[in-house]
Amino acid sequence: MKIFLSIASAIAAVAISAASQAAPLLAPAQLNDVRADATVRIIDIRPAPAYGANHIPGALSAPYGSWRGPESNPGQLPPLEKLTALVQGLGLDENTHAVVVSSGADSTDFGASARVYWTLKYLGLTNLSILNGGLKAWADAGLPQDKSAAAVAASQYKPVLNNALIATKEDVQSKIDSPQTLLVDARPAKFFLGEVKAPAVSIPGTIHNAINLENDKWFKPGTSQFVSTEEAKKIAARELTKPAEETISFCNTGHWAATDWFALSEVVGQKNVKLYPASLVEWTQSPTALPMDNVPGRGQQILNDLKSLISKATS
Repeated sequence: MKIFLSIASAIAAVAISAASQAAPLLAPAQLNDVRADATVRIIDIRPAPAYGANHIPGALSAPYGSWRGPESNPGQLPPLEKLTALVQGLGLDENTHAVVVSSGADSTDFGASARVYWTLKYLGLTNLSILNGGLKAWADAGLPQDKSAAAVAASQYKPVLNNALIATKEDVQSKIDSPQTLLVDARPAKFFLGEVKAPAVSIPGTIHNAINLENDKWFKPGTSQFVSTEEAKKIAARELTKPAEETISFCNTGHWAATDWFALSEVVGQKNVKLYPASLVEWTQSPTALPMDNVPGRGQQILNDLKSLISKATS
């Protein structure tokens, strides 16, 4: 009898361990299979009106803006007390499986899911997934939706910050010339090359010694469907020719960069991948000029700004 109980306990322990390791990406059918589980929390990060119009049954509304920083730099993390209240209000703790759902509009939209996923993991939660393709994929699969707002009991979860996932400005400064650290700019090439810049970024160009790994390379062309693990590993091998002990992903505000972080850390399985959440908005607004590459001359910057204004006016 004691032997039987020992075996049963061992099997249960293995089952619990397996259950705690959620797949980083779930297909719509996979989410549909588990959505009725009481431990599953479907986190819909679309704007509240979109959630109210239709959502996955049982999904909880937590718009992306509530996970972001101030307008001056949305990439900054909100205060810890705000994030704690948000996580507790969603009933999340060590025993829940959080599945993040965005609209599925395009690859940029996926960045919102990746950023929320990263934030939850930074807060110490590990049983996390993203719905591959977002709500669009769910709807295209003909799966059910409803308009009823869901609610859950609040948790008492206290975040245990995983600082191994985050890079600060000071971290980047100290490692910018290190051969052991790879800086990865997740923005489209025209940003990396200094041809255009985001409004809140003070200086066009990229952080010194960075390479460009555009965030949309991880998706099936023209969709928000993440490629297979095997294909992601091929992309990483092709794009990251420099071996590194540490990788730091950045962009303008830590949105596109979250996709590169997710791909390299969660899908490809690389070790020691970090996100610089405040990214180039913080870097270029530093009181002391920080090292940058691909910065065009002043005349070229004026010409680029003029081209951008003309493009907006005619689009």
